[in-house]
Amino acid sequence: MANKNLTSAKREKNDEFYTQYGDIQKEIEAYLEYDPDVFRNKVVYCNCDDPFESNFFRYFVLNFNKIGLKQLITTSYKQSPIANTQLKLFGDDKFFEKSKGRPKVTANKFIINKVHDIDGDGEFNLKDVAKQLKANKQNEWTPLEGDGDFRSDECINLLNQSDIVATNPPFSLFREYVKQLVENNKMFVIIGSMNAITYKEIFPLIKNNKLWLGNGFHAGNAYFFTPNTRDFATGVFDAKTGLVKFRNVCWFTNLDHGRRHQPLPLMTMSDNLKYSKHKNIKGNNKYDEYDNYDAIDVSFTDAIPGDYDGVMGVPISFLDKYNPDQFEIIGLTKTWFGTAIKTYPPQIQVNSNGKRSVVTKLNDGATLRQDSPPTGQTYYVVDDCYYIQVYARVLIKHKNLTT
Repeated sequence: MANKNLTSAKREKNDEFYTQYGDIQKEIEAYLEYDPDVFRNKVVYCNCDDPFESNFFRYFVLNFNKIGLKQLITTSYKQSPIANTQLKLFGDDKFFEKSKGRPKVTANKFIINKVHDIDGDGEFNLKDVAKQLKANKQNEWTPLEGDGDFRSDECINLLNQSDIVATNPPFSLFREYVKQLVENNKMFVIIGSMNAITYKEIFPLIKNNKLWLGNGFHAGNAYFFTPNTRDFATGVFDAKTGLVKFRNVCWFTNLDHGRRHQPLPLMTMSDNLKYSKHKNIKGNNKYDEYDNYDAIDVSFTDAIPGDYDGVMGVPISFLDKYNPDQFEIIGLTKTWFGTAIKTYPPQIQVNSNGKRSVVTKLNDGATLRQDSPPTGQTYYVVDDCYYIQVYARVLIKHKNLTT
């Protein structure tokens, strides 16, 4: 259900998902643990974040001195349905009484250069930030001239002033958003759908070690607030918390972190075939081999054989545990990036209800040959032979394997 709902959100361009403070804190601290100076003297830009509503702004401004930031820039998008409505983020609303010259809804720009205990109460908090912003002393709070779109000249100019971008960008514009970051040589830590791994614009970056998955959400579950939850998220919306849950969301980054260098513990192929907890592996004589590519199919990350020196097709979720010192990424079955494959003639597709149609789908992914027509799932017929197609697989190989 979560995958379906996130896909629906992307299709409908429902991009209003607000990240929880604790998830941001956990992710950023993973990079700080690996390199305590990763943010020191850096300009961080949150370019999809109204400061009134954004926990990205809240985290970085509250930890400004602790992590050694040089500057924090935050810009918002005017069309956000809750823009300028979360005033209590800063504590007492009296700090932001309405100004006659300020429209009710604007695209805002906050630039933080210095933070300190301005009211002298012995504690630095958001009230201090609010007072500094209102007075425009050392920090700046002004409306943007445009609507705050990250592609606008105004926002690109701010991007050029930054070192690291941290935000939850629009789901529907993820390809374009990442392209802009890469073309401008920016470091980044952003949130996106795990399905983005298979995008032709994204996977080459992963293969070439220019982008990887971040530390991750707790137990793989991401919870967001969205004002439009009830419009599409039936089945994952929790009315008690007001949050919507997704399982196919992850952090994408080019900042290093320790978990990325932890070796994945693996059993040998023979031990997997004997003791694996997965029924489609345990008790078999061997792993399935693709009909259209020289590789074995490994449908679970914990079933990767530690002593196999050939190419293996693994789930895209493997990238959450990918160690570039342990494995080499060869390609991707969905687009066959970087690989050469067998091409099938038009085939007969038979779906789970028995409906038949002529398609060419076998050429779009990894294929397994079957001895007989499988039941309860879609299969394909070519020259009286039966085939099924597995989900998208990342093609990998062990590095420096010694057996």
